[in-house]
Amino acid sequence: MFQYHCLNPIAEVGLKKFDGNYAQTDNMADADAVLVRSAVMHDMELPEKLCVIGRAGAGVNNIPLEKCSEKGIAVFNTPGANANGVKELVLAGLLLASRDIIGGIRWVQSERQNEDLEQLAEKQKKQFAGNEIKGKKLGVIGLGAIGILVANAASALGMEVYGYDPYISVNAAWKLSRDVKHIMDVNDIYKECDYITIHVPLTDETRGMIGSEAIAQMKPDAVVLNFARGPLVDQKAMVEALRTNRIRHYVSDFPIPEIVNQRKAIVVPHLGASTKESEDNCAAMAVDEIRDYLENGNIHNSVNYPNCDMGVCQTAMRVTIIHRNIHNMLTQFTAAFGELGINIGRMSNVTRGEYGYAMMDLENTADDRAIEKIRRIDGVLKVRVIR
Repeated sequence: MFQYHCLNPIAEVGLKKFDGNYAQTDNMADADAVLVRSAVMHDMELPEKLCVIGRAGAGVNNIPLEKCSEKGIAVFNTPGANANGVKELVLAGLLLASRDIIGGIRWVQSERQNEDLEQLAEKQKKQFAGNEIKGKKLGVIGLGAIGILVANAASALGMEVYGYDPYISVNAAWKLSRDVKHIMDVNDIYKECDYITIHVPLTDETRGMIGSEAIAQMKPDAVVLNFARGPLVDQKAMVEALRTNRIRHYVSDFPIPEIVNQRKAIVVPHLGASTKESEDNCAAMAVDEIRDYLENGNIHNSVNYPNCDMGVCQTAMRVTIIHRNIHNMLTQFTAAFGELGINIGRMSNVTRGEYGYAMMDLENTADDRAIEKIRRIDGVLKVRVIR
């Protein structure tokens, strides 16, 4: 029996995917798995029993990845599960920045008691006029699950779309519309595009990437959209750009006070993935990942360990080992089983950065002596036995 703990409300569609071998617990100390959305885990005590954390969403900046890695806790996210919800909000942002829809709505509300509103609107509507997005240039920085959907949708709406992603995967490239122009230098997007939307993860390299140097290259009527992570945009530089009319609008999903106070900022309260469909998709995907890991040892969409899949174990038992990526580890594992007459029928060992992950299907059942010997090997972080 496995136990799971929810740090945030998780969509019932996902939780129903747990079968009778799982029970929910209110005590995190008893949990084999934790499901989380926005709860900040950095100061939480991570119990020794905990094996896996499933983030029902893409970003994992609320999870202490280094601490988890050192304790042998696999962390999963759900890339692409909320992509359509974010894409639709980005498209809404494009339209809100192109035509003064918000200003028009506010004016109508201010005149709602006026009996001549309909006639007055015909005279006043010119002050809310804008432009169409068809034929305009859109630069998409980051062609992952969300970026590709945005690029393809904008292209279908008649925009001239430029995409930048030096690390685009083969699978992602296949999904990208042939009408999207692949740009090799991000500075070309800053210089050429009327609209610029950013869809990259937050790392030390990408933090503040839309800063004063990038903004200085943009057209004076450019619009910047950020529905990825707030710190991707240098807030000081953006405030200055808005204050001095250096760009037309900044559309953001992150209500930072300094930005909200700027007249030309359009800010929504972090609604990107706030749809029922997105929450259901993320919850279902997170539970599937957790179950496959706990029941089979398979890793998909981990943010701290390498992916590995050996399907369902067809032998006596399966042993999984999270270890440091140092020399001679695999030799020690196989020797520990071989010395006790345990035959390995199938195995896999993959690495990612400082960490490695080994899976071994044993043709005869290993006793506690072999498992304890593995656990005592220097560099082993966590050993799990799956029967």
